[in-house]
Amino acid sequence: MITSRTPPHIITLVTTAALGPLAMNVFLPSLPAITTYFETTPSTVQLSVSLYLATVALLQLVFGPLSDKFGRRPVILLAFAIMIIGTLMCIFASSIEWFLAGRVIQAASSAGLVLSRAIARDLKEGADAAVLIAYITMGMSLAPMIGPLIGGYLDEIYGWQSSFYLTLGFAVFALFLIYFDLGETNKHKQNSLKEQINGYPELLTSRRFWGYSATAMFSSGAFFAFLGGGSILANKAYDLSPSQYGFYFMFISLGYLLGNMISGRITKRIGINRMMLSGNITVALGLLASIMTIYLGLMHPASFFGFIFFVGIGNGMTLPSANAGVVNVRPSLAGSASGLAGSMQLGGGAILSVIAGYMITLESNAIPLAAMMFISVLFALASTLYVMQVESRIQAENNANND
Repeated sequence: MITSRTPPHIITLVTTAALGPLAMNVFLPSLPAITTYFETTPSTVQLSVSLYLATVALLQLVFGPLSDKFGRRPVILLAFAIMIIGTLMCIFASSIEWFLAGRVIQAASSAGLVLSRAIARDLKEGADAAVLIAYITMGMSLAPMIGPLIGGYLDEIYGWQSSFYLTLGFAVFALFLIYFDLGETNKHKQNSLKEQINGYPELLTSRRFWGYSATAMFSSGAFFAFLGGGSILANKAYDLSPSQYGFYFMFISLGYLLGNMISGRITKRIGINRMMLSGNITVALGLLASIMTIYLGLMHPASFFGFIFFVGIGNGMTLPSANAGVVNVRPSLAGSASGLAGSMQLGGGAILSVIAGYMITLESNAIPLAAMMFISVLFALASTLYVMQVESRIQAENNANND
């Protein structure tokens, strides 16, 4: 039964979390068409990705504390209403400046992603929260999986604005679903916003918070680098059409779906740290195989986009556990922790997406982009090992105290 007086159904959490990724990904095949429409450069249009990510990073610093004070429900409702305005600005933009402004306002959709993790922590604890986050993101991954494919076909048939009409319809649906089904899950609201902001130093002095946040940031960094450079690479190096790029984009989304399924099934058995480690190793091996294949002279698009499948699997295994670790460091600051870690994650992603966009030229192949993604995941692997070392020391200290 749908009612706002009870905790939300899983479909509501999936829809809430999916709006941001859909807004981020569905228009990617249209970047070349948008460049032509506004008579500008690819690097300028690429700002529609990096500015979106940078704004999301800043907003997550606000959404977390606001939801800890006022509740998850009102913050998400207001944010989604603002996001709809930004989508309309993109559709009717008369210049690239207005289009980019609309993309910045669209970033309000990030409230759904960051607060769905906080809601999961409200409802579950520990590994159970990681499992719930995994199932939410598993369902959520359908949006970025089919979004670029649909967006590519819409671009070829109706023009680049059509993908934004699709986003607008999904946003309106999400707003109504949240209004009627998302009961408030934050039962321990903080007394003041200042109190929540004052909680940031407590989080920043936690070694485990830094470790989990860095794991999430560098793991997703490989994906954001792909977002920044993948569509340009597809167009310039492989001469792929928008719909063909949308097809290849499905590889990373299918991998993410599979990784989330694995995470949901075995995280409780092996623990979040070993799950993160397994995910990082999967990404590293996939990217290394891609680099070697291209280096040996195979220039087919599958030599890069095919191996991106393993980036999706590894991130699907790593990110639910890393995000669960973040919000479990200080349960009373779950919203703030989720927002701060998400800000770091997407801020780093914005930087990597800009760098990736400038790295791709007419003459380049996929090796520079794949190498950049590989370096990012090596940092994620180091961060995971750091978390495991810290927890090992804490456990040893607790055992010594008990003795």
